[in-house]
Amino acid sequence: MTLVVAHRGASAALPEHTIGAYELALAQGADGLECDVRLTRDEQLVCLHDRRLERTSNGRGLVVDHTLAQLRRLDFGSWHGTGPARVLTLDQLLGLVRDAGRPVRLLIETKHPSRHGAQVERRLIALLHRHGLAIGDPDRPVQVTVMSFAALALRRIRLLAPALPTVQLLQLLPPGLPVGRLPFGSRIAGPGIELLRARPGLVPALRAAGHQVYVWTVNAPADFALVTQHGVDAVITDEPAAARSALRRAAEEADAS
Repeated sequence: MTLVVAHRGASAALPEHTIGAYELALAQGADGLECDVRLTRDEQLVCLHDRRLERTSNGRGLVVDHTLAQLRRLDFGSWHGTGPARVLTLDQLLGLVRDAGRPVRLLIETKHPSRHGAQVERRLIALLHRHGLAIGDPDRPVQVTVMSFAALALRRIRLLAPALPTVQLLQLLPPGLPVGRLPFGSRIAGPGIELLRARPGLVPALRAAGHQVYVWTVNAPADFALVTQHGVDAVITDEPAAARSALRRAAEEADAS
């Protein structure tokens, strides 16, 4: 069964990376949640995608130049047209998924390059330890996976928390590696949907190398048909409720043909 993972929460309906977007994704039945994390000036992990504040808040400048207290004074919701919202810390998001009362996958992407360098991964694993989520226990209802475009970041995770699964995000194929091979330290492939369309042999090659495949960001009906055809393990989508319906229809059509 293909897992449905909410990209920055139910981010088509509500402002990305806000508590409301993640609560809605859970209510819509998402199997998992995806978030990006950055360190503030005082080394607190916040759920933000961009290096800068302008797109998703009424603030200006780099995230890394602000303390958590300063970010908490900003509005991260009104840009979306759905009302004010506050910055979400990873600690708060972990609390939400732990209190969900059902199994939830949490996919955490560490953003690089970063002025903090390896401290991003060190702070992440320290926080996961505090929540009891760094040991990769398959019997726990909350399962954490760490993702990054930076192979070095995933190697750090493998050293700090070897039981945690990792996803090598791919916008292009890794240079110098045969198709289907991932950089050392990566256990799951995370190709973008555009790469999947451009390289139809990629998923079979990844499967042959023993890798699972998580695809981002899947929203269009034709793309759900494509990922169903390939039988990928997870889709990361802005619209989790619509994604579940689209995957079901695509599977039914594939069975009928």
